[in-house]
Amino acid sequence: MVHPVSPLRELSRARCLDLLATTRLGRVGVSVRALPVILPVTYAVIGETVVFRTAPGSKLTAAVHRSVVAFEADRGDLCGAWGWSVLVQGVASEVTDPALQDAARARLAHDLPFLDGEVARLVAVEVSFVSGRSFGMIPEDPA
Repeated sequence: MVHPVSPLRELSRARCLDLLATTRLGRVGVSVRALPVILPVTYAVIGETVVFRTAPGSKLTAAVHRSVVAFEADRGDLCGAWGWSVLVQGVASEVTDPALQDAARARLAHDLPFLDGEVARLVAVEVSFVSGRSFGMIPEDPA
């Protein structure tokens, strides 16, 4: 019996981080009252840290404080000729380092301007585990 070869390819850690840096919309998976919740966020990758903003007092702010979270982003063409998906797992915490705050605010300046300034909370997810898959030929600049 002939088994078809899967068109999916595993991605290296470096390639996963490179691809994450090419898009700005991802999803954070958290536990709220012991139930899984997935919320969309705009984000930036700074080194091996994923940073996103959230409003103070929001469900997301409460859920991510020193919690293990999942973060996922993906990209592909509408015809299905190529695509990728990257999953990050790590501990989320509020960004308190001034240098990381400045870098994150600069990269997120045009995303969700109503969350700009001192009101927004910056949350960092240190990349503990990362995995990714792709199919097709990903363009050099898939953005």
